[in-house]
Formats: sequence, C-alpha cells, structure tokens
Amino acid sequence: MNWAEAVPNLLICLREGLEAGLVVTILLAAVRKAATAERPVSTAPIWLGLLGAISVAGSFAAVLTYSTSVLSSSAQQAVGGILSVLAVIMVTAMIFWMRRTAATLSKQLRGEVVRAAALGAGALALTAFLAVGREGLETTLFVWTAVKASGATVAPLIGAALGLLIAVALCWLLYRQSVRFNLGVFFNRTAVLLIVIAAGVLAYGLGDLQDAGWLPGVNWIAFDISAHADPNSWWVAIVSGITELTPKMRVLQVVAWVGYLAVVIPLFVRAGRPAEAPAAATTAAATAPGTETAETATASATAPATQDAEPTPDWWERVAGPRLPLVATALVVVPVVAAGIAIALLPSSSNGSVQAVSISDSSCAPEWKSGKSGTQTFAIQNKTSKAGEINLLDAGGAIVGEIETIGPATTADMTATLGNGSYTITCLMSGKPKTTSPTVQVSGASGDAPPAVKPVTADDLTPANNAYQAAADQALSRLAGAVTAIGNDVQADNIPAAQADWLNAQMEWERVGASYNSFGEAGTAVDGLPDGLPGGTSDEGFTGLHRIEYGLWHGQGPDQLMPVIDRLGGDIANIQKNLGSDDLAGDPTNLPIRAHEILEDALRDHLFGNDDEGSGSAYPLTDADIDITRTVLDELGPLLDARSPGLRTELSAHLDTLHAALLATQDNGKWRAPAQTPQAQQQAVRAALGAALEDLARVPRLLEVPLAH
Repeated sequence: MNWAEAVPNLLICLREGLEAGLVVTILLAAVRKAATAERPVSTAPIWLGLLGAISVAGSFAAVLTYSTSVLSSSAQQAVGGILSVLAVIMVTAMIFWMRRTAATLSKQLRGEVVRAAALGAGALALTAFLAVGREGLETTLFVWTAVKASGATVAPLIGAALGLLIAVALCWLLYRQSVRFNLGVFFNRTAVLLIVIAAGVLAYGLGDLQDAGWLPGVNWIAFDISAHADPNSWWVAIVSGITELTPKMRVLQVVAWVGYLAVVIPLFVRAGRPAEAPAAATTAAATAPGTETAETATASATAPATQDAEPTPDWWERVAGPRLPLVATALVVVPVVAAGIAIALLPSSSNGSVQAVSISDSSCAPEWKSGKSGTQTFAIQNKTSKAGEINLLDAGGAIVGEIETIGPATTADMTATLGNGSYTITCLMSGKPKTTSPTVQVSGASGDAPPAVKPVTADDLTPANNAYQAAADQALSRLAGAVTAIGNDVQADNIPAAQADWLNAQMEWERVGASYNSFGEAGTAVDGLPDGLPGGTSDEGFTGLHRIEYGLWHGQGPDQLMPVIDRLGGDIANIQKNLGSDDLAGDPTNLPIRAHEILEDALRDHLFGNDDEGSGSAYPLTDADIDITRTVLDELGPLLDARSPGLRTELSAHLDTLHAALLATQDNGKWRAPAQTPQAQQQAVRAALGAALEDLARVPRLLEVPLAH
C-alpha cells in the first residue's frame, strides 16, 4: 500500500475537522454565555445541528459513489473531472476564506447564536447546521476526488479517518483548554501544502476530462519518464501520492498545475499582508487576523455581547424558532431519505452489474466464473505490490479489453463488449510470471461486439521493420551525397548553394525517421544540438548537421566548417553500417511508436524552434517528416487494416491536410521561417499537425506488443 496517498486526505480532514471543531467550540461557548438563571439555553440543538451536517455529508458521499458507478467509462471520467475541478475551486475558496475571516469568525458566530437562542431551539439547531455543513460538503467532495485519483486504494480513506480523529481529539483538548494551539498559524502554514495538493487534483481532473473527450490534447504529452521511473519505487509512490502527479503528464495538465500554483500562492501570500499590520500594534495577548487561537476564540465567544442592533430574523428562522423536534428530524432524516430516493431512481448499468475480481501474487481474477454477452465492466483490484498489465482475451488470443497499467494496491475498471464464446483474463505483473483466470464461456443474445484486436508479436512487425530499414538506408545514401555537395559548395565559397544543399541534407535525415534519439550517441553525432554542452555552439562536442547549419547562417568559412563536414560523412557511414542492429533502430517493436513520434518530434523541435540554428527551416523539415511517416504507415498497413479498417484512409487525409497547410506557408515557392509567416497560416499548420497526431496515437496502441511473460 502507498501510504503517501493518505497524506492529502489526512491534511484536508484535519484542517476541515479543526475548522468545524472551532465553529462548534465557539457555538457552545456562546450558548453557555447566553444562558441565564431565568432563561437557560441547552446545548442539545448545537449537537443536533452537527448531526444534521454529518447526515448531509454522508448522504452526499453515497450519491456520488452510487451515481458514478452506473455510468459508462467516459461518463465516469467526465463526472470525475468536473467534480475534481469543483473540489479544487471549493478548497481554494475555503483556504482564502479562513485566511481573511479567522479573526472575525467568533464575533460573527456569537451574534448568530444570540439571535438564534432568542428565537428558539429549532433556530439554534439550524444555525449550527449551516455553520458546520459547509465544511462537511467540502470535505466529502475533496476526499471523494482524492480516493478516485488514487484508484480506490484504502490509503486515502485511512488518511481521512486519521485526520478526523486527530481533529476531534484536538478540538476536545482545545475546548477544555488543556492545550495551547495557534490555529491561525497552523491553517496558514498547511495551506501551502494543501494548495500543492489541489494543483495535483486539478491536473488529474483535467486529465479525466481529456479522457472523456471534453477537452482536447489527450495525446500532447509534456513528458513521459515512465520508462525510467518504476511505479513501484518508493520515491514515485511518495511524489504521486502527495501531489497526484504521475510519471506521464500531458501538456494541459502541466500547464494547469504550474499555472494554478503561480496564481494561487502569490494571491494567498498577498491576502494575509493587510491583516498583519494591525498585529504589530496589539498586545502580546491579542491575536492578529488569521491567527486566532482556540483560547481567544472561546474567550471572545464568552465576552459580553456587543450593543449593535440585531438584524431582523429571516422567515425561515421564525418558522424554525421553537420547533426543535421537527427541525432536528428534518436535518438528520431528510438528507438520508433524499439520497436513498436518488440512488433508487438511478438507472442500472448497461450490463446490470459490475464484476469485482482481484489479482494476487498467485492468481488472476479467480472470481470470474460466468458471464453473458454484451457490455461487461470488471472492477479489478490489484492486491499485489507490483504494477502490471491486464488483458481480456478471446479464444483466439485477441485482446477484447485491457488495462495498460494498474498500480499496486489499487482498483481499476476494464470495460469490454463480449460476444458469444470463451474468454480469459491474463495478468502480467512486473517481475512475476503470467497468471490467468479460469476460461469463461459467454452466451446469450448476440450483441454488437466490436472485432477483437489480436495482439501483434515482434515476428509480425519484422517484415515491416525490414522494409523501413531499407527506406532509411536509401535516405542515408542520399544524405551522404548531400553532405558531399555541401563540402564542395563551402570550398567554392558558394554559401547560398551550401545553404540549399544543407536543407536537402537535413530533409533526408528527417526521412531516415529518427525519433526520440532512436540512434543514441550515433544519432547525436549526426543531428545533435548544443543544448547542455559547456561551450554551447563553440563546444567541440557540437557536431553534425546543426553545427553546419549554425556555421552557414553565422558567417563561418571553410576553415571552421570543413572539419565538421568531413567528420559528418564518417558518422553517417557508421549509422548506415549498423542500421539493422538492435543498438540503433533495428527493434521491430519500436516501429509502431515511430509512426506517431516522428511528427511529434516535428511539433516539439521544428515548430517550436528548439532545433533552429539560424535557417528557419521548420516547415520544409516537417514536410519531410510527413514523407517518412507515410512510409512507416505503408509498411504497417496490413497489420493496421486488420485491426482498424479505414484508419489509414483517415491518417492519409490528415497528412494531406498538413502537407497543404505547409505548402501554403511558402512565398513564391520559397519556404518562409515561422517568424515570417502570417499568423493564420502558422495556426493552420499547428491545427493540422495536432489533428494528425490525435489519430496517429492510435497506431502504437493498436500494434502494441504485450509484455514479455
């Protein structure tokens, strides 16, 4: 179990519990002060109001849980995303509310209690209910979203319970004045950590909305260190558990996380500054706004009432007045009854049930023993300490449903549409042998089950990869010829011709199809950048095509460029010689990934200018990337057509649109740099590239080779 996932809920329940406890403490003290020998005032209405607030919070949690359980997967993601964003808004407002109003909280509540006590016990119970109920709803929503983000592991629930228990204990001690505890300082200092947690929940919620199709950019990845960050490692567990950040984050999620922190933290700091000035003029016993202690809160509640004129009571206060039994019953019973009715009226799920199954170190979904055709959802609980992949296979071994990664001690849903036939669930957990469920025969009315996707193997991809290697070899031969032409131009001091030949050479390198530095150090020698080198563009380690680009567009001559050009010829020959080896680009399982990454590289490096050393050649280089992407798709064609008929036609249309948008950036047949291109044409290129990447991301998913087992 990842205990770090308990921290967000422990903190929010501790804070909210202390807030609610402080409110109850003030209310009880105010009631005690308002009572007289002639007119005693019972504290029972306060406790009944508190019980009503708990009833509302519990009913809200029940409706959230049961209502989302009957939704489709995409609908659950949409609702979860919306509620996550709403939770962040509410928690952020709560943080600022406490920052601004802590010092005046006692006075406000005291006035409400005096007025309610004068109206009757029912009004007093209603006052307590309203004062505490807000914290209960905020806590319920934030805890629910944190539990959902953690994949239903029990750690968040344990954290919430611990936070509430600690809060109750502290509030009891504070009420009895057994401890001295500056609540204002606690709230202000823990607010920063809570802001960081809220930023993570916001990023998670936006990711849910992207998965549901409500927001774009689901395939725009900001970073992915999952290959280097074991989800089972302690540091990943701690970072992910506390911040809700993951090893793989999308651009929108990162922007939202950074933007939220950049806006909220300065505003929070600024919100406290005006309140700090009067504090310097107060005595040591006084408390500044935002730093009220339990002692000062209780003392102010028991102080003589102010002489301010009391406001006219609202109609509902008059109605509630002396009717304590009726009000108390309504506060406690009505939320429970309303929640029960809402849950009863909820539509059933499409298959009538969710099949709960589990994974242990020695078994895989042993609970699944029967099934009917149609849509089936499996709630898979990973009881192991390892992450892994879950596949639902038909009798032919084709994948019907899958969970690409399920974390340790978590629960995740897998939804699939089953036709008549036999099925098996396989569990491929990290570092453990493959385990399988019993084979289940599914029968019933024939549904519209989509065709199953048979997993590919390295052998299936080998012919396509061999054809790709042949195309890359031809591009390397043309590249070598273009580099020779650059050398001749430089020796002849014909810089315009050298620049034109350089562009041809760089475009040929793009047609080799290298992506994410798939050639390792050999590729860096040919196409490396000066980023990170101690000497920058003057560093001896800066070699290859971009070094030549820098020299040609910065006035360098043969003495400086010819050594680089001569070395480049040898580096190209080295790649060509070893092209088919696994150490370079020879692994066939990388080919489906390359179908997406080539143009993803174009977006990251070309269109954002990351690899521009003076030529401004983003658009022609992206056009060359289209050529090699088409080549890869053609080689993968038979495998793609068998799994997604029509996908290649859609991809070809996207690439045609992108090619046309790139050609539209030319001026009289000459390529323009992005900075010299009209904004409308720049946006057209980015929009076309984004649309292409959305569909290209389906290729590696369709042709993913299952984990070794």
